[in-house]
Amino acid sequence: APLHNPANLMGILAFRKLLPNIPHVAVFDTSFHQSMPESAYLYSLPYDYYKKYGIRKYGFHGTSHKYVSQRAAEILNKPVEELRIISCHIGNGASIAAIDGGKSIDTSMGFTPLAGVTMGTRSGNIDPALIPFIMEKTGKTADEVLNILNKESGLLGITGTSSDLRDIEGDAKEGNERAELALEVFASRIHKYMGSYATRMHGVDVIIFTAG
Repeated sequence: APLHNPANLMGILAFRKLLPNIPHVAVFDTSFHQSMPESAYLYSLPYDYYKKYGIRKYGFHGTSHKYVSQRAAEILNKPVEELRIISCHIGNGASIAAIDGGKSIDTSMGFTPLAGVTMGTRSGNIDPALIPFIMEKTGKTADEVLNILNKESGLLGITGTSSDLRDIEGDAKEGNERAELALEVFASRIHKYMGSYATRMHGVDVIIFTAG
C-alpha cells in the first residue's frame, strides 16, 4: 500500500517516540483476508515470483469488512458462520469482499489498494500492458504513470472534474454526460464483483454497503 504505509509508519514512529513505555499494537488491514484460499490470492505469474517476492493478492479494508459482516449477523440474529455475505466498502477507496461462514474467501483489491473496482481517483483493474503503452505515448516514467493510476484516474479521470459522488450525481442530474458515464462505469465494475462472488458462494444471503 504505497499511498498508505509511509504515513502509517510515520505515525507509529512518532507514537513510539512520544510514548515509549506503553504497549503499541498494530492492526493490519490485510489480516481478515488471510483466510482466502491460494486459488483466490495467487496471480497467474511465474510461481517463483510468489515464493521469492511475496507477489500475491493481499486485500484491504479488512477491518471494515470483518466488522460489518459481524454486525449484519447480529442485526439478523443469525450466526455469521451460516451466512454468505457480499460486503461492499464504497468510499473514495472501494473494495468488495466475499465472506462465507464469517471468513473472507476473496476480495477485489490485490497486491496493492489500486486493484479492483473503479474508485474515486484510482483506476481499479486495467490491462497491465497499458502501463508501457502510456509510457511510450506520453514519455512519462513508470512512477509517473503509477501516480496517474492512483491519483488522477477513477471517477476523477472519467469526469475530469471530481471524485466526489455527491458532485458527480448532481452533475448527472443536470445532464452532464461524462458524469452519467462515470456512474455507469462505477456501478458496472461493482456489479461484476458482486455477481462473481454470488456465483462463487453458490448464492448470497446478505449484501452490505458501507464506507469509511
